[in-house]
Amino acid sequence: MSTQINYAYKRHNTWVYRRTYPKHLQHVLGSSLKQSLKTSDAKQAKARVAELNAKFTDIITEAQAHVALSTHEPNSKGPQLAVALPRYHRARLLGEQPVHELAKLYLEEASQKLRPGSFKSVRYALELLISHLGKKQIRDITQATGRDVLRLILKLSPNVRKYADARGASLAELAALSEKHEGLSLTPQTQARIFKQMQQFLDWCVHSGELASNPWEQLRVKDRPEVFPHKVLRDEHVTTLLNATDRVLHSALLFGLLTGMRSGEICGLMAEDVTDKGNLGRFIHIRPNAIRQLKSKAAQREVPLHSQLEILLDNTLPTTGRLFPHMTVDWVVKRYARLRRHYPDLGGTVFHSTRKWFITQCERTGTPEHFTASLVGHHSARSANKLTYGLYSAGISDAQKRAIIDQVRLPAGVTL
Repeated sequence: MSTQINYAYKRHNTWVYRRTYPKHLQHVLGSSLKQSLKTSDAKQAKARVAELNAKFTDIITEAQAHVALSTHEPNSKGPQLAVALPRYHRARLLGEQPVHELAKLYLEEASQKLRPGSFKSVRYALELLISHLGKKQIRDITQATGRDVLRLILKLSPNVRKYADARGASLAELAALSEKHEGLSLTPQTQARIFKQMQQFLDWCVHSGELASNPWEQLRVKDRPEVFPHKVLRDEHVTTLLNATDRVLHSALLFGLLTGMRSGEICGLMAEDVTDKGNLGRFIHIRPNAIRQLKSKAAQREVPLHSQLEILLDNTLPTTGRLFPHMTVDWVVKRYARLRRHYPDLGGTVFHSTRKWFITQCERTGTPEHFTASLVGHHSARSANKLTYGLYSAGISDAQKRAIIDQVRLPAGVTL
């Protein structure tokens, strides 16, 4: 049943006020007072009708006073009335606000409520959303657009913000860069967090009256399409990489292959991180520093240096400061991509494949999975099965770590 409002009617989904003047004043005022109420909302229209009814009464009173004081010809122009009609701004319809404007308001609120680290995370998620859908009106956000955003999030690399060509890139462009440079993807937990933060923004839009419901409420990261991981390096690939003419990348490749370190961990290594443990040889302490942060708490660890890496330290790398002074993750990614173009057999592999090769070597020598997890900075598979090793175990010993590393062998055809 449609809403009825005295002296108002709807035209093109907007309420219009119209009230006829008394006949004896129409020669002064015209036939009626007519004004758009600039809203489609019945409640708001009723309030504005009440305002105009009060103005209508004032207009009639003033017009009658003028008529009583002066004589007018029937067709003469009426007196100038002092009563000013209210001016209404057009009311926004549900869902009309642009996404980027609402996101800005949301972030202003969030900055007052969240700790800096949490706010930074939320801001990154909203920046991704704005880059993809910012110019759209909020009502154009549908479940289909949510699936599209989720598909792109699943393609993002953990290193994508470090790429030189990522500055100012949209979500779609960042996804394409991730596939081009590395083919790595964020952990499911990170993917879920980013998408959840976007969903929370849409929940806020619902509570703020900008949306009737959250169209992404039923979407989950677990519904993601199948992700095909990058290839694992075979021994012949390792031989190709280490015998290549690119000797600049050679040292970083050796660290990846013989310790299982991530590219960011290698780039941030310091000479001061190396410690001598007597008959166990030298170890390198992977920990946060001014150059790079670590992926997780489990990533902080000590790893024995393979004999080949000890030779590298003694003969090639700096003895103070950064071991790789000019190396960045972006540089490593692009340098590896250049090798991949020169050697087509490396197609489908990325620098991160060196880490997979190391893990494969550990598996082939019979190393327990949770020992390998400790060396490469993964959460232990046992911990995932509810045994809290972080609380009840000191972890594997340095001697056990040394025994594992010493069993890793580079392919016979490698020239160092």
